Amino acid sequence: MASFWFLVAGALLLVMALVGSATDRLPLSPGLIYLLAGVALGPAGANIVSLSPVENSWELMLGCEIAVIVSLFTVGLKLRTSLSDPLWRLPFRLATISMAVVICVIALIGVFALDLSPGAAVLLGAILAPTDPVLASDIQVRHADDRDRSRFALTAEGGLNDGIAFPFVLLGLSLMSVGGLGPYGMRWLAVDVLWAAAAGLAIGWFCGKAVGHLVLYVRKEFKQAVGWDDFQALGLMAASYGLCLWVHANGFLGVLAAGLALRHIETLSADDHKKTMPKVSESEIVTHPATAPAHMVARVLSFNEQFERIGEFVVVLALGATLSTVSVDHGGLWLALALFVLIRPLSVLLGLIGSKYSRRELKVMSWFGIRGIGSLFYLMYAIEAGIPSALAEKLVPLVLTVVAASIAVHGISATPIMNRRRKPARGKEH
Repeated sequence: MASFWFLVAGALLLVMALVGSATDRLPLSPGLIYLLAGVALGPAGANIVSLSPVENSWELMLGCEIAVIVSLFTVGLKLRTSLSDPLWRLPFRLATISMAVVICVIALIGVFALDLSPGAAVLLGAILAPTDPVLASDIQVRHADDRDRSRFALTAEGGLNDGIAFPFVLLGLSLMSVGGLGPYGMRWLAVDVLWAAAAGLAIGWFCGKAVGHLVLYVRKEFKQAVGWDDFQALGLMAASYGLCLWVHANGFLGVLAAGLALRHIETLSADDHKKTMPKVSESEIVTHPATAPAHMVARVLSFNEQFERIGEFVVVLALGATLSTVSVDHGGLWLALALFVLIRPLSVLLGLIGSKYSRRELKVMSWFGIRGIGSLFYLMYAIEAGIPSALAEKLVPLVLTVVAASIAVHGISATPIMNRRRKPARGKEH
């Protein structure tokens, strides 16, 4: 059996290695290929893999958690723009105002159309509210100096709202008496929202700065390349996330902040040497003060992008196998349709009131609210938290159907839409 698994895994990886570049030109995302492969390997296909969303919730939750952590850290490394730059206003609004609108609307649908209790409806809204940073590589910033507002907004939104959604998941669980709100909800507001967010961001920023400066100090002072940048990335992600969990802070925001802090070190160094960049030999790039920060970030980012790709492969393949064990939920299809064409556009419109954007930017941000691994993680988290089995059996097909529909429709549309945006627009946009 072991030889068979090695054969299947090796064949799938080799196929993606051979056709990977083709997916950049075709209306076909890697995530959709992994999903279809997972369905084919599951009970609905060859019946080689069988994963139960309820019985294997812990394993699925852990896999999704790792994938999201890696992706959030990668997003932080990609966003080179200063936090004081006005470019950050759009993603912040999308990750707060727009996400709150999505939670509220889905909660209302849950109560009045899906016959859910208020707590369960809020939980469903929180599970489906965050956009996904793992599956959104086709619409993210292309390089560190990419100033495309749509790409930046969607990239940063995906990084922010996975962490911002977590308190609302806890709120839904608390309303069902799985957690604790405290008197008048003050414990939830003080601990799960304010403390968790502030502490998570502070811890992540401190860890990123401390590790980055320590590595650069060794390289500059002792002229040692240090090496093992993959261990640096893994260590920083694990340390910042673990420290956040230890003090009950928001680990997802902490990992994002760690990536941003590491990139900030490189940005400050580039600004300092912008006008007086010395000529550096190839052997000195790793240790010279003018080039060491950029080299460090580039190596860590390169490793993380590869790791992120492997994580996407494993988790979406597992999602496909899991999807193969449940029936397609017709309520989930209607919810997916409403989410993609009504709720997401409405939330973007309300979240961006008063901001200046073009019609093309609005269309792109309204359409690409990709749901994926973050939603699957929160679903598994809720099951592990002890929600009633009847509710779990109702939420599983709903959420899996919405996520699968998102991977399909957004994966197919990402390449043609983003390619069309590169062509100059006809006429003036408003």
